[in-house]
Amino acid sequence: MEVVKYSANYKDAWDAFVSTSKNGTFLLYRDYMEYHAERFEDHSLLFYKNGKLVALLPANVVGLEVQSHGGLSYGGIVSGATMKAQLMLDVFDAMMQYYKELGFETINYKAIPHIYHQQPADEDLYALFRNKAVFYRRDLNTVISLQNRLPYNTLRKRRLKQARQQGITLGQSHNYKAFQTIVRQVLAEKYSTTPAHTAAEMQLLASRFSGNIKLYTAEKEGNMLAGILIYETATVAHCQYIAATPEGQSIGALGLLTDHLISAVFTHKLYFSFGVSTEQQGQFLNQSLVQYKESYGARALTHDFYSLPVK
Repeated sequence: MEVVKYSANYKDAWDAFVSTSKNGTFLLYRDYMEYHAERFEDHSLLFYKNGKLVALLPANVVGLEVQSHGGLSYGGIVSGATMKAQLMLDVFDAMMQYYKELGFETINYKAIPHIYHQQPADEDLYALFRNKAVFYRRDLNTVISLQNRLPYNTLRKRRLKQARQQGITLGQSHNYKAFQTIVRQVLAEKYSTTPAHTAAEMQLLASRFSGNIKLYTAEKEGNMLAGILIYETATVAHCQYIAATPEGQSIGALGLLTDHLISAVFTHKLYFSFGVSTEQQGQFLNQSLVQYKESYGARALTHDFYSLPVK
């Protein structure tokens, strides 16, 4: 097994492999990974067997720790259709040996949630177990199975009925600046945090991945009341950001927009993901947030994190 550290010379090979992989998404293309390259010291790997590329590891390093990947929602081993259980064990052996020789002590591993898989791709979870990885964090995501939907709860149905009388207009938008203003206000007031992306970064990524990153909004009389930024992959429509103004909340604009995406726009997908409802590395569940998502018939999906000692 040959292990090669990523450099720009491998960009085409990397992206081509992701495009035909069984568990890769557009977040793992180099043009997405590198939009904030100055924040992370990249140390991604390519794995070759008999001269053929068989796996990728998106990764950065911080001190003696390897992170897969610190700037992404997920970033475990990306594998193709030829990946099988023993080959993954070989990949892990090669990865561990490579990082050990460079003096690294730990690999912080974010598994790719199975809803993003286009073929079964949990060989890495077995390899983590075999290499005595420590399971240390579990985030709770909330997801709708779009091909087998559960009904909205009674209150959600009532609020949607009321919202439909408010003259709200729904559609796709490119006004990322206005949406980012709403996002900032919501995150500051509710969570005392700031968004991971600036409006300029949102616009840049949307221009690079126009088929995957889409902003949908609810407006009334030309004013944006609510918006949802969707990250669309082959199997999932994922809500990267959800935000509404106080007026948008009070007249049900966000609920109406959410229903529109679930019931009209993304019916062809397998899953509609609301994102995580946990904080403090999964130890705190935001009950009001998760109950809001569950009111649409969404249910729990876990996202697991592992600490793998390099030995």
